[in-house]
Amino acid sequence: QVQLVESGGGLVQPGKSLNLSCEASGSIFSIRSMGWYRQAPGKQRELVAKFPSGGTTTYADSVKGRFTISRDNAKNTVWLRMNSLRPEDTAIYYCNAFMIRYSEHKYSGDNYWGQGTQVTVSA
Repeated sequence: QVQLVESGGGLVQPGKSLNLSCEASGSIFSIRSMGWYRQAPGKQRELVAKFPSGGTTTYADSVKGRFTISRDNAKNTVWLRMNSLRPEDTAIYYCNAFMIRYSEHKYSGDNYWGQGTQVTVSA
């Protein structure tokens, strides 16, 4: 079984910072892509930042210059450093990864989501 576990959400004032972390665990053979999405009330889930399979790191225009994604491949962990937070950043943040798992003598790839962590930016 493979899972993603997020931590680090919470309530923060505008202009402050917050760190999110996500660790993948289980029978993982490799992680092809890993990143963060968010979903605000009444809106569709949107990409925040990710390490794609090949290519360069991708950020949503709304977070460029404020958010930084980083990863530790050895620990199967990705972080999201969020600076200068705004009320419009309020959302549930989801970790996402496309992972190859090895189980019962075979490889299989699938897209996985974490359970989500709430980030609320409010005075």
